[in-house]
Amino acid sequence: MTKICVIGLGYIGLPTASMFATQGYKVVGVDVNKNTVNIINNGEIHIEEPDIKTLVQAAVNSKNLIAKTEPEEADVFIICVPTPLDKKEKKAGLNYVISATEAISKYVKKGNLIILESTVPPGTLEGVMLPIIEKKINRKNIYAAHCPERVIPGKILKELVENDRIIGGINKESAEKAKELYENFVEGDIYLTDSTTAEMVKLMENTFRDVNIALANELTKIAEKLNINIWEAIKLANKHPRVNIHSPGPGVGGHCISIDPWFIAEKFPKEAELITLSRNINDSMPDYVVEIIKKEVKDIENPTITIFGVSYKGNVDDARETPALKIIELLKNKDYKIKIYDPHVKEFKYNLITLYDAVKDSDCIVVIADHEDFKKLDIDKIGNLMKNKILIDTRNYLEPDNWGTKGFKVKVLGVPENDIKLSEK
Repeated sequence: MTKICVIGLGYIGLPTASMFATQGYKVVGVDVNKNTVNIINNGEIHIEEPDIKTLVQAAVNSKNLIAKTEPEEADVFIICVPTPLDKKEKKAGLNYVISATEAISKYVKKGNLIILESTVPPGTLEGVMLPIIEKKINRKNIYAAHCPERVIPGKILKELVENDRIIGGINKESAEKAKELYENFVEGDIYLTDSTTAEMVKLMENTFRDVNIALANELTKIAEKLNINIWEAIKLANKHPRVNIHSPGPGVGGHCISIDPWFIAEKFPKEAELITLSRNINDSMPDYVVEIIKKEVKDIENPTITIFGVSYKGNVDDARETPALKIIELLKNKDYKIKIYDPHVKEFKYNLITLYDAVKDSDCIVVIADHEDFKKLDIDKIGNLMKNKILIDTRNYLEPDNWGTKGFKVKVLGVPENDIKLSEK
């Protein structure tokens, strides 16, 4: 195995292709976006991620990585394409996986290894991909495995190397072949299983987190009625050695936690009751945030709302499935004027403007993403530009006292207005 063809050069495919190239493999990275291909071949990147640019430049400069719009013959084919959710049907969109499989099937030959990294419903490798491949070559003559990614935006390169990996083969030989390949850069442990189990494991990992966040969000709504600080309560509950309640927030976004649980529910709708309920709870949080905003600006005629952060989490440019989008659209439906500022996101459905344009003549700032940039703002200057000084923090991220002492009325999700701080003890 000396030549690798990586299909999809996004948040997972580009780092993976670059990592193998810097390990000495000849790598052809494939993406349907010609602009993306040109950017990469110039040693640049189209995503915001720490240290990735240096890795890509090293890979390109070594002549081991070249980006193209079409696949070609190789020893290994790695598919890293998106699997978006059909929001109406709540089912996985496998069009990209199917297209990628059809594209590589023209070049697959005896002894090749096919690896699927994309997150998919259980049974996809065996039931969807292999039938396509077998139109060209008998499955007995190839190796195939599922090796789901386990990284988080903002730490992709570090986790790509350090995290343990699960590899599920269509047979033992396939799993071992894939392990031999990933051992070139993975420092974590690599565990082998069958492909369907590996597909399910990835979904289970993100479903666990989604269910936990749903619990935190539900407890937040209850805490508001009890007039207690949910953040303080969670911190104290987590002092128990076997308790780890996650943090509440404005909703769950990203291309993993907000989507993957549906891949289980679509296959087993009757059994996935808790999973479906948790997804619905988390999807309801934008509505809950909008109700908070309505209450805080109820005495203001034709209020202007400034959204701080539309990425799904802090310090990244990834706005996929962000709860900010639903919040913005709900507010627009109420005829509120909306202005949006995000120091990281470059492309979004609605217009992004500069910080001071976003706060000028605004009545209320709503913090959706917990960007570090927001802790370094000139609060005095922002306050002087606003008509009314209201801050709603859905992440409990900004220090309320810093804004409160500057004349802002501060509302933090899950914190009573007259909260009494408990002793750190």
